[in-house]
Amino acid sequence: MLGPQVVGLRVVVRRLVPGETGPSGGPAMTDLLGVCEEWTADDLAVRGEDGTLVRIPLDHVVSGKPVPPRASVLLRVPAARLHRAGLAMWTGLETAPLGDWLLRSAPREPARRANSTLALGDPGLPAAEAHAAVVAFHAARGSAPLVAVEVGSPAHAGFAEAGWVRQHADEDDSLVLVASIAMLRRELPPEPDDAEEVVDGPRLALAVPGARGRAAYDGDWLGLYAIETDPAHRRRGLAQQVLSGLLGWGAEHGARSAYLQTHAANGPAMALYERLGLVTHHAYRYLVPPA
Repeated sequence: MLGPQVVGLRVVVRRLVPGETGPSGGPAMTDLLGVCEEWTADDLAVRGEDGTLVRIPLDHVVSGKPVPPRASVLLRVPAARLHRAGLAMWTGLETAPLGDWLLRSAPREPARRANSTLALGDPGLPAAEAHAAVVAFHAARGSAPLVAVEVGSPAHAGFAEAGWVRQHADEDDSLVLVASIAMLRRELPPEPDDAEEVVDGPRLALAVPGARGRAAYDGDWLGLYAIETDPAHRRRGLAQQVLSGLLGWGAEHGARSAYLQTHAANGPAMALYERLGLVTHHAYRYLVPPA
């Protein structure tokens, strides 16, 4: 079950340990679990779960097979932690708690994430009262009521029962993707030398000729957003250069994990992010009250 076809896959390999004797008196053997990075005529290279690259001569291989990918521990992080980390992205943001929910308003920011109620968890009120509080908060600030809910959550079900609908009927869900910064940096080119950087506290705006992006850190999380490439400069790897620069900056400030958001229908972006190793943490959507 092993061969060149397993390059890039997670595998388990049983191999001989030269010079050692096993419990039964025969050759000693040990198992290695990791991702096969190379297969040659003489050996294979497996990156173990601890990050160490091990080369195994083919004549030392006893058996082996592909195994399912390891589930990222980042998937166990609550959705609310990622969304609250995103608060560092915006200046002039007003927030108010409603139980576990978070009312948000930032008139100078165009992003919906800064001007919607984050309805994750328990609002501490009956559903009708919580919904009314959301409407009143936004109305007092001259904006239309808007909530962000995790797809399939109890809050999502509660708003749906009350008649709240997607803000835009034909809009796809937004996806939150996560990955470790160390893993992403291994897949990306070196940080660009010609990048222009503007730092504002925990926020960074970075640009290279033809592309730009932003990032903000909160503790050990780095949020990536507004990654854009000029249409005339696409397919040149510029977005990857921007990501590399943003991630390097985040790592310098203690961030170990990264997240970003994109639409499920954004095929080119999803292809890039999945190739780099980002995985989908959860989906969310924006809801508005019935007319």
